[in-house]
Amino acid sequence: MNIRTDILMRVYIAFGLIVLFAFAVLFKLCHVQFIEGNKWRAMADKSSTRFMNVEAARGNIYSVDGSLLATSVPEYELRMDMLAGGIEKNEVFYEKVDSLSNKLSEFFKDKSAKQYSRMLREARQDSGRYVLLKRNVTHQQLKLIRTFPIFNLGTYKGGLIAEQQNKRIMPFNTLAARTIGYKNKNVQPVGLEGAYGTYMDGESGKRLMQQIAGRVWMPVNQDIEIAPKDGADIISTININMQDVAQRALKKQLITSQADYGCVILMEVATGEIRAIANFTKVSPGEYQEKFNYAIAESAEPGSTFKLASYMALLDQHKVDTSSLVNCEGGEYRILNHTIKDSHLGNGVLTVKKAFEESSNVAVAKLVYLNYKADPKQFTDKLYDLHLNEKLGLQIPGEGTPLVKNQKNRSWSGLTLPQMAYGYELKMTPLQMLTFYNSIANNGKMIAPLFVREIRRLGNTVENFNARVIDEKVCSNETLGKLKKMLEGVVEEGTGKDVIKNPFYKVAGKTGTAQVANGSLGYKGKKSYQASFCGYFPADNPKYSMIVVLNNPIGAYYAALVAGPVFREVADKVYASDVQMFDALKDQKFASNTKMPQAKAGEKKATQNVYKAFGIKSSFIANGEYVNAVDSNLGTAKLQVKIIEGAVPNVTGMGLKDALYLMGNSGLRPSVKGSGKVVRQSLAAGLIVGKGYPIVLELE
Repeated sequence: MNIRTDILMRVYIAFGLIVLFAFAVLFKLCHVQFIEGNKWRAMADKSSTRFMNVEAARGNIYSVDGSLLATSVPEYELRMDMLAGGIEKNEVFYEKVDSLSNKLSEFFKDKSAKQYSRMLREARQDSGRYVLLKRNVTHQQLKLIRTFPIFNLGTYKGGLIAEQQNKRIMPFNTLAARTIGYKNKNVQPVGLEGAYGTYMDGESGKRLMQQIAGRVWMPVNQDIEIAPKDGADIISTININMQDVAQRALKKQLITSQADYGCVILMEVATGEIRAIANFTKVSPGEYQEKFNYAIAESAEPGSTFKLASYMALLDQHKVDTSSLVNCEGGEYRILNHTIKDSHLGNGVLTVKKAFEESSNVAVAKLVYLNYKADPKQFTDKLYDLHLNEKLGLQIPGEGTPLVKNQKNRSWSGLTLPQMAYGYELKMTPLQMLTFYNSIANNGKMIAPLFVREIRRLGNTVENFNARVIDEKVCSNETLGKLKKMLEGVVEEGTGKDVIKNPFYKVAGKTGTAQVANGSLGYKGKKSYQASFCGYFPADNPKYSMIVVLNNPIGAYYAALVAGPVFREVADKVYASDVQMFDALKDQKFASNTKMPQAKAGEKKATQNVYKAFGIKSSFIANGEYVNAVDSNLGTAKLQVKIIEGAVPNVTGMGLKDALYLMGNSGLRPSVKGSGKVVRQSLAAGLIVGKGYPIVLELE
């Protein structure tokens, strides 16, 4: 054999060995993949384990009176291990599977017993280790399910796997829902749930999980290896009873007015704590839901409620006094080819106090324009000193940005100054406006609103929150006293007297009716309005301040008629439930019988006959079919009830029969509350409204 043949032989042998080895490797791969595949996959499943997070229960949210506003309750996802220790033998499983199927079908009522039996049998044949039975099972349901056949063999033997998940619920449903808020994945957090998530989330636990077929993970052990740490509790400032009153009153008025949306905020004067905050949006005719927190987020032109800031500037800088006279020009004032009008024309020369009470746009625009046109900065600087251009820095996200212009703004014009005077060309949220009014009630101290009073963990206080002072004194004591009298005058003698005035306690506040801009058309085209009332009570010793806002009411739109009833209802119920605000009623003592008792108003002839029969001295002024009673020490004088076609008649003091007769003749659609004689009517006398417009008569 020559050298060449020897080398080739060696090469062939080496190549043959390599090919043989390659075939051996390929054979082994096929054997492992197809012959031993199940064995190795099972081993891989057993070895694929990892620790996974277990969600902690979020902390609770409580109202200030201890009611539970939001909490986490356990819900379970039920699965079954078909190869559990107690049912490894087929005879045990198949003996009881039909009984279990009957129980599950009867309990959940989502499948027939045969369907459950077929599902469980097929899962058994497939050696299912993590078979889904039911989601969203409550703890009470789980306790019963553990007693079912097979499952009653025990935690490990019966094969039942219950994975706990936490579900967030609000026991009072929609009460303060937008303020309580939510925190969901991939969604911007809202309200207290979002703002205090770091406190309420707690610390996740750890659980050893094993991967099985289909990339599904199941617990290795029934118990959690590292238990989660529950989140801290939030004690809010909301009073659940006041919240309920506010929501009911607001929704009722929204339905009556067919408004687009509205809000109510009730604040405790001394502490700044928000006792109630309600927001409703129209979703369909007559149906309203909480969709948006207008109270804290909706920046809009406030209208006449802003006049308080204008008069504060005028009084505090000694431009005018409450007794100063201003000529309202009959209710129209022309500046730079623009006419400013009062809602009720005819105002002549008025005192500053009376102009405020009657909400004259002309008066405040004229006073601000004449006193500050040479130096507008003096006026705007005062507004900035009041922090009206700043956010409040709330404890919950979403606060709207206020807008108070100065001469540096591009949109500043010759009309900006007089229009700002009565609440236009600027923007504020309802809560920002309420905070300003609250400073008057709080003797000049402006404080930021509070939504959270305390954070607790396991009953122990983690953090306390107290009122943050924005400004120790917004104006001088002299100005403060005058403004308080002006605010009281609005309710006693001005625009709020017919609806908001109360015989048991004094209310101070201001009505505001603002025309809402119609998009790019501005104030042209179809007109819509925003009605508001902002004030506090009891006026002589304020405890609560409140603002009510309704947007785009249909029909009557003046603030006193639309926002006033909501303020009155909430204030009445809060006052009645808080014994600290009023003294016990004292026994009435009658010194003499010289003053005649007041009689019901009603039909003139019937009244004359009754007085004649009882020998009561009376006088009748003017001629008319119906008359109204007026107190007199010399008897009972009677004034004519004037009936104006198309106008709301005054039926206060009348019995139900006469009141319904007059309302029907006027084309109104009355609804009645209570019994006795009419003490209040929801529409002011003399108001011109359309035929068929609803009116509420309250009888006592």
